[in-house]
Amino acid sequence: MGINTNYVEEISTAISNYNSKLERPIQLKAIFFDMDGVLFDSMPYHAKSWAQAFAENGLNMPEFELYINEGSTAYYTIAKMFSKYKQCEISEEETERIKARKYEIMQAMPQPEVMSHMPELLNQISSQNIDCWVVTGSAQSSLSNRLEKVYNDCFKREKMITANDVKKGKPNPEPYLKAMRKSGYQLHEAIVIENAPLGVESAKAAGLFTIAINTGPIDPNTLVEAGADIVLPNSESLKNYWPSIYKLLTNKELVLSV
Repeated sequence: MGINTNYVEEISTAISNYNSKLERPIQLKAIFFDMDGVLFDSMPYHAKSWAQAFAENGLNMPEFELYINEGSTAYYTIAKMFSKYKQCEISEEETERIKARKYEIMQAMPQPEVMSHMPELLNQISSQNIDCWVVTGSAQSSLSNRLEKVYNDCFKREKMITANDVKKGKPNPEPYLKAMRKSGYQLHEAIVIENAPLGVESAKAAGLFTIAINTGPIDPNTLVEAGADIVLPNSESLKNYWPSIYKLLTNKELVLSV
């Protein structure tokens, strides 16, 4: 895929618009990455696991609904789905049982692949001395542990915010606010890379510049409506446009190449 100079101009405009709301323009030092659907191609397994766990409890729904709800905690997901499709609330005991069943099904799924093009992108980002963090609604320690190995130590456990670290998950801003507090970075020093509408809402509610990559079967307008500053169609486009984005986010001279 080549570089569309018109789109680079759109990206530049998005960054300028965001900078106009800050006291200081972005000088990129850190990136907060979502995990499922961004670093690992794990969302198909999450969606199938949720769909099966819900079906076993009399609740049937299209899988795309689970992509729309991606990034939230298990408790939020269960409560929302039963409220939307059954118009009812369920007990804490039932919630824990469904959560445990979903986890059991997920554990039997194949190990998710690393998201295509993201290792190459992380190599670029690492060479630019950008600090990498993970902010995920997942509580899966197996994937968190894998991050350190497959991404050449770009991610450390002490630089991860998971579902176990927050009381309110995405779309609440708490996960990203906690990442900012723990990392010490300010709004003009960090950005977010997400793929889910609820994750975008969470990041934007925290005030952060947010790039969304559409790696699931959802309408890209959903990510725009959630507030994403930039929406790209896939991880490959993020890798290809990253040099331009990096220059714009660090106020370095930008030379467009077609």
